[in-house]
Amino acid sequence: MLGAVLLAATVSAFAQNYPDRVVRLVVPFPPGGPTDTAARIIGQKMGEGLKQQVIVENRPGASGMIGAEAVAKSAPDGYTIMMLATPTLLVPHLTGRKNADVFKDFTPIGSAYDLPIVMVVNPDKLPEVTSLQQYVAKAKAQPGAMNYTSAGNGSFGHLSTELLKNLGKFDVQHIPYKGSAPAIQDLLGGQVSMMFSDMIAALPHIKAGKLRPIAVGSTQRVSFTPEVKTVAEQGFPGFDATAWGGLLAPAGTPKEIVDRINKELQVVLADKDVQAKMLAAGTIAAYQPPQQMAKRMQADYERWGKVIRDNGIKGD
Repeated sequence: MLGAVLLAATVSAFAQNYPDRVVRLVVPFPPGGPTDTAARIIGQKMGEGLKQQVIVENRPGASGMIGAEAVAKSAPDGYTIMMLATPTLLVPHLTGRKNADVFKDFTPIGSAYDLPIVMVVNPDKLPEVTSLQQYVAKAKAQPGAMNYTSAGNGSFGHLSTELLKNLGKFDVQHIPYKGSAPAIQDLLGGQVSMMFSDMIAALPHIKAGKLRPIAVGSTQRVSFTPEVKTVAEQGFPGFDATAWGGLLAPAGTPKEIVDRINKELQVVLADKDVQAKMLAAGTIAAYQPPQQMAKRMQADYERWGKVIRDNGIKGD
């Protein structure tokens, strides 16, 4: 009992002094993507509240599993945390890899952002398609003749389109690319006609009139394209395809430290300047407490896992 009391006192004192050095925020993807962009905006502001620098460290590879494994093996002291994104959550379904278990090896701190996806078509390739209903009708009239692209096998755009195909009972052929940049490039060039893209990649081309948005995957319309109806509004009630991200700490991190980071995360995401910066980058500040984040992780893992199994999807 004395040992337990002393340990509790030591942990409490440690937590009170947290942080007294630099905090590493690991992004398990390359620089420049939505997860990295959101992490840098959040990390910079969070450092002000923690009164310590928060450094973003990119550890890409294996759809996020390389970075996740590194963080899972880090000391559970709050000095190494990770920005989880939807692709890493789904890796076990797609590849069987489990370098780290996002449910057992981590403690949720709080969700941080939503990343809306938008269904876009090449207006020269499909000049008559201005809505989802028109796209589905055209696809049904030409079973298997139309195509779509994505950032790769098992990417969120791929999964979202396959879910929509199942619900709408139509068939279009998947042409995967290695990343969203080359996929959008060929969509712009007319080699492919449609893509479910994240807003960060699609928005500049939408604004330039080179891509036409016909639906958004989230349950609510988004401020980036307020005139564009959701998939649910266009005949598919309940459809929800929103990628998202949130902060995780290694399992065993003291609750006091998790609470401290969570408190700063709430402050950061409530900041109007941060919200504006994230919107400008194509993401939406979206806080959820640890318990809700854990439920969202489990729900998405099960829901998208079913889509992956039902369609026999394998990741790259």
